[in-house]
Amino acid sequence: MILNRLRLPTVSKLSQLAFARNYSRKDFAFVFDIDGVLIRGKDPIAAATPALELLNEHRVPYILMTNGGGVSEKAKADHIAKIVGVPISPWQIVQSHTPLRTLANDRKHNRVLCIGGVGDAVRHVAKSYGFEDVVLPIDIVKAIPSISPHHMFKQDDFDKYAIDIDVNVPFRAILVFNDPRDMSTDVQIVQDLLNSQDGVLGTKRKRRRLEDPAIPIVFSNSDVYYSNEYSLPRFGQGAFRIITEELYSHINQLRPHEAMSSLLCGKPFKLQYDFAHHVLIDWREMLITNKFEQPKYPLLGTAPTASPFKNIYMVGDNPASDIQGANDHGWESVLLRTGVYADEDLSSLEAQPTAGVFNDVYDAVLEILRVNKVKI
Repeated sequence: MILNRLRLPTVSKLSQLAFARNYSRKDFAFVFDIDGVLIRGKDPIAAATPALELLNEHRVPYILMTNGGGVSEKAKADHIAKIVGVPISPWQIVQSHTPLRTLANDRKHNRVLCIGGVGDAVRHVAKSYGFEDVVLPIDIVKAIPSISPHHMFKQDDFDKYAIDIDVNVPFRAILVFNDPRDMSTDVQIVQDLLNSQDGVLGTKRKRRRLEDPAIPIVFSNSDVYYSNEYSLPRFGQGAFRIITEELYSHINQLRPHEAMSSLLCGKPFKLQYDFAHHVLIDWREMLITNKFEQPKYPLLGTAPTASPFKNIYMVGDNPASDIQGANDHGWESVLLRTGVYADEDLSSLEAQPTAGVFNDVYDAVLEILRVNKVKI
């Protein structure tokens, strides 16, 4: 059983007992953002542990949904569990790229370029999703060094992370799993493929003014900013998306009202919320039946036809993704002061939190449990 492997010495006996027993059939649930809500960089937010333990105590289902990624769901679950001291299952994790696993069932995606993450972690993630021919930018640079004349790879990087590839095999899609680590290389190679002849490196299509790239590109999130230990928000994958779209528009001479077509995952898009809703339903069922195994994920973009939840509370720190997404898709939204959001921004927000603004996640959970008549 997965949860047996996740027990930590710092977890309270009450939390372990709650995980071991069947959960009651609550008609509400929580979805938590991670960075700025439960952790900040590599450090815990103090309110996270008592908040999650309170939910475990009262058997309330919850999952974690983040626009971060670059690692497997198990690695992310283990990482968060170690920081906050509360057991987390891989089946409670929805990263920005988790829905991409459903694309691997389509055989036309037999060769994909995967962008982002540390080392070759995203190759392993993509392989675990079922993609067979997974190529990273470092593989291409190893085969054709001149493709990125200012790359930052060292020989040790090539030895550790690169594989030998046939550069003449066409690429069928570009999947941006996480923030680029070598922006210069990633920008160059992505534009080469978007403007290639049928996804073949080193070629250039003759047609111009095209909104549709030569091969599809999927961005797993569109967050321009994220919070870490630094005092100001940092640029995220959304910044790379802006650069990619602007360069593509310039190269193809698109008109101001035209834009490069792409598929967008992550918050605040409906695709991500529908997928997370399925995961939350599956997790609730696992808790009731005490059977923890990989769920059968739905087709990408498929909304649940029935839900046991009257209310789903999205708890986040980013108004542009967490709050906007929850409001747009029928969830209750909860905004915290422990991340991107600052009080002086509230009056100017287009997306207002429907369930309130709180100092931290524990205050939010406590109040929502009281609203739902849970005796504390």
